Parts: sequence; C-alpha cells; structure tokens
Amino acid sequence: MVISSGNSGKLAPIQFMACKSLVAHRFHNFSIVSSLYNASKISRTTYPMLSTFRPAVTRSISVAAGNFSWDDVVHISLPSSFQDDPSDLTGYFEKVKLCNRGSDTQSEFLPFVIDDLIVGYVHHGFAKHLKQYPNVFIFPRDDCGQFGAYLTLHESLKTPEDRTHAVGDVVKCLGKEVIPGTRNELYPVTSSFGASNFFSLERAAAPYFGIKVYGVHMNGYVEKEGEKFLWVAKRSQTKPTFPGMLDHLVAGGLPQGIPCGENVMKECEEEAGIPRSISKGAIPVGAISYTDIKGFSYKRDVQFCYDLKLPESFIPENQDGEVEGFMLLLVTNVANVIRRTQLFKPNCTLVIIDFLFRHGYINPESSGYLELLQSLRSGTCF
Repeated sequence: MVISSGNSGKLAPIQFMACKSLVAHRFHNFSIVSSLYNASKISRTTYPMLSTFRPAVTRSISVAAGNFSWDDVVHISLPSSFQDDPSDLTGYFEKVKLCNRGSDTQSEFLPFVIDDLIVGYVHHGFAKHLKQYPNVFIFPRDDCGQFGAYLTLHESLKTPEDRTHAVGDVVKCLGKEVIPGTRNELYPVTSSFGASNFFSLERAAAPYFGIKVYGVHMNGYVEKEGEKFLWVAKRSQTKPTFPGMLDHLVAGGLPQGIPCGENVMKECEEEAGIPRSISKGAIPVGAISYTDIKGFSYKRDVQFCYDLKLPESFIPENQDGEVEGFMLLLVTNVANVIRRTQLFKPNCTLVIIDFLFRHGYINPESSGYLELLQSLRSGTCF
C-alpha cells in the first residue's frame, strides 16, 4: 500500500508490509504522514457489521466518519480483520439506501415549473422564505392542470440572465442562515441533461430548489502483478461538506458551460496533480443517480462515472488544498471498507460499487445481484 500526503510538495510514497494490523508498523518517513496518522483521535461511534453469512457473530468498527486515520482504514480493509462474507451484498444495499432517503416526504414539496416544465421541487417550509419576494417568485394554483399548486418565476423575468440575477439576489438576501455553504459557483437549471438552460443557480442553493445536479466521479486504478488497486482520497477537514471522509481520487460537480470530459481533466489536475497527458485517457463508463430528501433539501443527483488506468509509478498530489492525502488499496480491500463502514462520502460508494460490478468483483451468484445493480440508478438519469 502507498500513502501520499496531500500538499507536501514531495512525491514520497510510504510502503506498508502486509499484516493483520498496523499497530506494530513504523512509517519510513513519519513526518510526511504525521498529519494523516493520529490514532488517539478515534471516536467511539460504532458501525455494526451486517452479514447474513455469520449471523451469530457480532462485530463492530469503532471509528467515526471524518475522525479516523489511514491506520484505521487499512486495518478495517483487511480481509482477516472481521469475520464477514465478501459476497454478502447487505453492506452495499445500506449505502444505496443512505443516498436515497425521504421518498415518503415528497408530498411536502411543490413543483418548480418554468415554461410548463418541472425543473425542481421546493419544500413548503422553504417556499415561505421565497414568498417574501413576489417580484421574483409567484405561487399559482391550477387545480385543473397537471401541477396543482406550484412555484414559478415572475413573468417579467424572461431571459436566462434576468432570472439568474433575480434569483441570485434572493439567495444572497436569504443568507447562510437559510442557505449555508455558498460557493459562488453556478449550476445550470434545466428540465433534463443537455436541454436549454432556463437560468443559473448558486450551487449551495441547488438542493433547496430541488434542481437536477450533475457531476463527475473518476476511479483511478493501477494494475500490477495481476491485481487491481484503487487510489482513495481523504477529504480535507476544512471542506464544508463531509470533511475528513474518504473520497474518489477525483470528483467534482459539473458547473455551467464545461463538458464532462473537460471537467474530468480539470479536476484531475486540481485534486490529484494528474497531467492532461495522462487524464485524457479517462474513459466514460456510465452514470449513477439517486434522490435524497432531507428537511428542505431535495437532491436529484446524477454522477457521470469515469475510469482511468494510471501508471504504477504515478503518485497523486493535491493542488487545491481540498484533499488531506491519498492511499492506494487493493480493490477488494476498498470493497471491504464500503461494506463494513460509513467512512466514504455516501455518493462515492455508489460509483465504487458500480466499478465493482463492471470489473467482476460482484457476480451474479450473489443474492440480490440484479436488485443492487438496478438500485445504483434509483434517480432519473435524463
């Protein structure tokens, strides 16, 4: 296994010997990974080991999301660490469920309609804030029509530019108390992927308006001695969302005006220091989708998936400060972490599960195979 620090300025791989625990290990260059390794900070949140293979055995993993070390990750990943069945898909189903919550609360949301097309969904509670701006938002009711009560934009806002400015001003006025995590990054508001852009919306506000959001996730893998390894990233503790959790080598939202392939290469450079001469080899392999409803938030996300086979000699190095470090793990060990814990950013687990299907790590002999495969696209992809 190899660890790479996020912003050390040096390419200094740390090699580990294979064993059941890293407690007795000594880092070859501890100073480089000292910010990544701190076993004293493990919290005592427990994640149950779910397995239908050995139901009489109770196992738990005492690490908390965002507050764990690479030592913990490696120990959890080892096949011998816990008595569970790799072919049991229960842990994967749980990760899909985490990304698809709240379907029973859909009735609490109004359709957001523009030009007779639904572009999003807004919770009644959030709609109360928008009613303060009648020159921007109106709330018609047509009991004979297809929408019933719904939200739309004022008829005076006719162009994408006018709508973008007007809605953007409302988002600013509502402030972080209502819409936290403003990023000054605009997402297109459309009825479907590739359709006309009605206007552009601040990224942080997207789930509050229930618009469909698209992103790119890339599995960076290495092949050596007949086995495949995945590079795994650990998010910076300063990230506004899912700080300190495990992530893909490269992932990011799809902002307005950037094609998917171009966005992958941009993110490769920023997040992992992968030059375009290498990242241009990233292969589009499909998409996953999910619908996650929680409180006023209605996430309708689609993630375009990419695979990139990397040279054995390549060591990623973060450039934008958003990644704490990287680790290279056997694909089967990454699968163990996903099945056994909630240490990965939730939507990343779906993309990696998709990778496991495509590369033959999950097979039709496993009970629930087709159901799990279908569940990776629980949201509408178009």
